[in-house]
Amino acid sequence: MTDKYVLLLRGINVNPTTRVAMSELRELVSDAGYSSVRTLLQSGNVILESAIVPDVAALESAIASRTGVKSRAVVLSLEDFRRIADANPLLEVSDDLSKLVITFLDGDVVPAEVERPSDSDLAPERLVIEGRAIYQWCPDGILKSRLKPAWWRQFAPVATTRNVRTVNRILDAAASD
Repeated sequence: MTDKYVLLLRGINVNPTTRVAMSELRELVSDAGYSSVRTLLQSGNVILESAIVPDVAALESAIASRTGVKSRAVVLSLEDFRRIADANPLLEVSDDLSKLVITFLDGDVVPAEVERPSDSDLAPERLVIEGRAIYQWCPDGILKSRLKPAWWRQFAPVATTRNVRTVNRILDAAASD
C-alpha cells in the first residue's frame, strides 16, 4: 500500500542559478523510485506516492547531482500537510490568500523557545507558531514583511514558505489524483 506525500523544495526557480525544469524534477523523483509523481507550479512542489516515507536527504542529493541546484526540502504526508493547512488560525484575518503564508518546517518547534517579535513590532502583520508550521499574515505583501531574514535562521535546517493559494492548489491536485 502506498501513501501520498508532499515534497516542498526550498529556493527552486527563485533566480537564474536555481532553475530546475518541473519535467526534470518529476523524472528525477520517479527515477528515485517514487510513483504517481506530479509537480505543481514552478516553485518546487511535488506530490508523490510511496510505500515508505521519502528519503529527503537522498532526494536533495539527487537534485544537486543532476541539476547542480542545492535545495533543501521538507516532506510531509498528505494528511499532515492537510492538517497544517486546515489548522491555519489566520484564515479569518486574511482577505488575500496570496498574502497569507505558511512556513513548513522539517520538525516541530517549541513556540516558547522562539525569539518572537512583539505583536506591536509586527503590526499590521500577524504571526502564529505551531508545531511544524509558522502562519503569517502579511497585508503589505511578503516582500515587505517586518520579519527580517536573520529571524528565520532560528528554524534551521529547513523552512520553506508557500502562500495559502498555493497550499490550496497542492491539496486540490492531490485530491484529483
